[in-house]
Amino acid sequence: RHGPAGYPRLMLMTLCETGTRGLIAAAFGPPARAESDYARELTGHLTPDMLLLADRAFDGNELLAAITRQGAQFLVRCTSTRRPPVLALLPDGSYLTRIGSLSLRVIEAKVQARTVDGSTFGDTYRLLTTLCDHRTDPATHLMRLYHERWEIETSYLALRHTLLQGRVLRSKDPVGLTQEMWALLTLYQALRSIMVTAVETEPGCDPDRAGFTAALEAARDTVISLTGTLPTAGPTNYSDLVGHIGTRILRTLLPRRRMRLSTRIVKSGISRYHTWNRDGRPRASTPISAIEVTVHPPALPGTQAPSQTTSRRWEQVCRILAANANQPMHTKDIAHRLGLTTTPSIKSLTAQLCYWTRNNRLIRTAPCTYKIPFTEPLTSPSGP
Repeated sequence: RHGPAGYPRLMLMTLCETGTRGLIAAAFGPPARAESDYARELTGHLTPDMLLLADRAFDGNELLAAITRQGAQFLVRCTSTRRPPVLALLPDGSYLTRIGSLSLRVIEAKVQARTVDGSTFGDTYRLLTTLCDHRTDPATHLMRLYHERWEIETSYLALRHTLLQGRVLRSKDPVGLTQEMWALLTLYQALRSIMVTAVETEPGCDPDRAGFTAALEAARDTVISLTGTLPTAGPTNYSDLVGHIGTRILRTLLPRRRMRLSTRIVKSGISRYHTWNRDGRPRASTPISAIEVTVHPPALPGTQAPSQTTSRRWEQVCRILAANANQPMHTKDIAHRLGLTTTPSIKSLTAQLCYWTRNNRLIRTAPCTYKIPFTEPLTSPSGP
């Protein structure tokens, strides 16, 4: 705001393998373009033998159609504002729907993680997928599979922090940024290829046990000391198959992946302190003892009556608005009157208010502000 920025900014979008964390394709450019624009550039690299896992920012109709045209399957988290129609309810609790020209399957489930100290933390997920057969792809299996999407965060950690050691890109012009970005991606992909080659020599070894830092330090040693740059004479042995870098990787294999849980950190650009999400999760990494997936089938219209909890909540909201002379009230004020203090309960109330607004039971006068559409005044003109 005080003049030109010190460094040009760059947005990177990649198509990453969840198992090896290798990059299939990458697209980057100015952040003025939307994430979905870069994602559409990557759809051409999808093949029919792929299953794409994506976040809820990538559930646009055009993007989903482009993925389907490539013949690939997808499992994408759906935004909470979508209300897909229920065409057929499947035995596992999921249901078939239609979005645009696509026939899809919707899975709504709550995932709860129990830590070793007995605490439970969870969230509700709604997934869209082209895998419509509940017999070959059960809903609970797909919900657990979707967790693999977080592997891409490990890839970005290696790109942004391990390779760059926390520094920004050195180039100060768009052409230099493009050249430097492709160089980083090439180095990253070369190291990942060596890591996978080394791990494949160990039967049953998971690729995520290979440490990226160990591979990077071993590669630096080969540049500084020229170790392993010349072929060795004599018969081929085990070291020749994996090389100097691969040998170092196999000596420093990480332990098997263990389930852990911790709060997410939001960094502020104007403060050196972290803002913690107040969702009750522990700050330190805590082991998980069990994960429970509960699929919630939709309430079909005309077959199930509204729950007592929903009816009671509606009556409470009506009384609160009526007691306020039907003046518009903010969602936070309504939640305070109802005694709701936790973030999940406030989110649930927000979703209910939006649902009642779409059904013309409430009027939204401003963002997150509602009133009841009474046809007559609450009190008579001669009343108190």
